[in-house]
Amino acid sequence: MRSPSSVDGSADVPVLNIPKDYNAAHDLIERNLAAGRGGKVAYHDVDGSHTYDQLAERVNRCAAALTNLGLHMEQRVLLCLHDTIDFPVAFLGAIKAGIVPVAVSAMLTAKEYEHMLVDSRARALIVAESLLPVFAPLLSKSPHVRHVIVSGRQAHGHALFAELVAGGTPDFDPAPTCADDMCFWLYSSGSTGAPKGTVHAHSSLIHTAELYARPVLGISENDTVFSAAKLSFAYGLGNGLSFPMAVGATTVLLADRPTPPAVFGHLRKYRPTIFCAAPTAYAAMLASPELPLREEINLRICTAAAEALPEDIGKRWQSRFGVDILDGIGSTEMLHIFISNRPGDVLYGTTGRAVPGYDVRIVDDDGHPVRQGETGELQVRGPSAAVMYWNNRERSRKTFQGQWTSTGDKYVQREDGRYVHAGRNDDMLKVSGLYVSPVEVESTLIAHPAVLESAVVGKEDNEHLIKPLAFVVLKPGMDPSSMLAEELKQHVKSRLAMYKYPRWIEFIDELPKTATGKIQRYKLRAMANEIGREAVSLPASTAGATPTARVAGAGPITQKSSASWWRLFPFSRQRS
Repeated sequence: MRSPSSVDGSADVPVLNIPKDYNAAHDLIERNLAAGRGGKVAYHDVDGSHTYDQLAERVNRCAAALTNLGLHMEQRVLLCLHDTIDFPVAFLGAIKAGIVPVAVSAMLTAKEYEHMLVDSRARALIVAESLLPVFAPLLSKSPHVRHVIVSGRQAHGHALFAELVAGGTPDFDPAPTCADDMCFWLYSSGSTGAPKGTVHAHSSLIHTAELYARPVLGISENDTVFSAAKLSFAYGLGNGLSFPMAVGATTVLLADRPTPPAVFGHLRKYRPTIFCAAPTAYAAMLASPELPLREEINLRICTAAAEALPEDIGKRWQSRFGVDILDGIGSTEMLHIFISNRPGDVLYGTTGRAVPGYDVRIVDDDGHPVRQGETGELQVRGPSAAVMYWNNRERSRKTFQGQWTSTGDKYVQREDGRYVHAGRNDDMLKVSGLYVSPVEVESTLIAHPAVLESAVVGKEDNEHLIKPLAFVVLKPGMDPSSMLAEELKQHVKSRLAMYKYPRWIEFIDELPKTATGKIQRYKLRAMANEIGREAVSLPASTAGATPTARVAGAGPITQKSSASWWRLFPFSRQRS
């Protein structure tokens, strides 16, 4: 039997005792059974409620079934699933058997799935029934895949996950894994280039729960957690699996797209106490006419990651519900949040302070620490850092530098010790010899009542000098016009230094993003290059029209809905 972990939380930084012989799935499950929580609801999903006893048995059956298929320790199984009970069963079942689950988003392209199947050399694929048609043409191109297992009602010629699990034995001793063994992979969102297989050890999951979830969120077995971010992402995996299971809390899963109406329905029905989402989600929810009343929900704390939380959104959410949003930064490489605002110590517009147990520093281009108040690249070290990028030595060396992990984010530390996000390494603009943070300009634009979302990139003017260009998504009912464009420019001028205001405004239906909600600025830069060097603001004759923007060589970006933020979190694709 694998040994469980233990923690001494009496010190300022919790001291974790993770034995060498350790299995993450065994620990997360057995701690709840040992505490007498077997009859307590672990998960609510579309099919009902599932207790910790039921979860434990299904995980054992899954581990046994995968082993009976001939899968061995350290072999990979690709999981492309919706957020139902099948995800934690498959994820933890594989881990308990020593098999490595590779969790991927359910909203990727066939090309991306093909890369992941081949790159991971997955021996099995566990896939949602609705996604099987996407994978079917890829199987002949994936020579390592031996088994296809379908989560749903029909197997379509393959094995059915429910039947496979039912056929496994209810008792299963955990595989003889170690704390430093390869446990699971998450593919990075990949703003550019092919996604990278980020390899995490067995110790990573419990470290994030004990260092962030307990001391920062104050999570306990009395909480009910609901995450709009899906389980296939680092942010969602912590929110909806390792955090609640570490303490015996209950998790609410949403299999469908987390549109505002769907999220509101879960907030009203299950009355979760902890809610986790990306800033874009909060903005769309606040803009929805169906936004619940304060008394209809039961939140005590909210979190935000994946992108910087604009100050205006945090303040409006707090005003509406009387609950703060704890903005933080995490990453796939660090698994979850390592800098965060805290309950009772929230300053909107900042990312907060380092989470105890993690060290952070800001360095210049040569790797030397900068002085307080200066902008540089954020680096972090802590026990949940990934081991490497699979089959990518060059990128591994650039990102994992000894004990330090390079985040690729630009940050500045204030005199009070709080950290402020200033964009990505390749996103910072130098205007008139001075750095301009796209995030700062975007946050200012979002504070305007007509703006839902914005993204700022650099564009050359007629003198070949870089100036800010703003892509703006308007709220429902707002029409683009040259008058509004000028109003937005003046709005920024009145709040920021003059050189920071966007010289051009381009109205757009929606921003191109990765599955985790990171703005794909390289696409916006390509779009900016297609725009003439003269003023970009729409002429008065186009007022009232719904514009589209084109990327070179791509089709139009069409309007999906006023709340297209569901694209951040997959139905069918950390920052964290």
